[in-house]
Amino acid sequence: MSEFSKRLRSEIEYIGLNQKEFAAKAGIKKRALDAYLWAQQSMPPADIAVKIASALGLSVEYLVTGKEYRRSVDVSGYLQFRDILDDLAVLPDELLDSIKAMIKTAANNERKKKQGEITRSSNSANVNE
Repeated sequence: MSEFSKRLRSEIEYIGLNQKEFAAKAGIKKRALDAYLWAQQSMPPADIAVKIASALGLSVEYLVTGKEYRRSVDVSGYLQFRDILDDLAVLPDELLDSIKAMIKTAANNERKKKQGEITRSSNSANVNE
């Protein structure tokens, strides 16, 4: 397996999509993605590499060379979670599934609360007008 294939596989796993979902996100055929992941074709053409890199939030340069690793999103706010991520990395899958479900539920509850606050704020602003 080529280094490109290894990096591509790792990054797709990192964003939590399966291959079919990622192919759709990148706007490429799953069969083509499979060829790059399984090194049947070592490197995609430039236009496909750009689509893949863009869907991952990475540069083509990183996917090809492993250098210049920069995500399109600002990760500085996530640095506070580094220790938690290190701890999660050593847990078994069955425990991780439970933890993911708890986090998802808590986050959705918080989003609903915030949405409710926004709705209440909007409604009170309309009443005061």
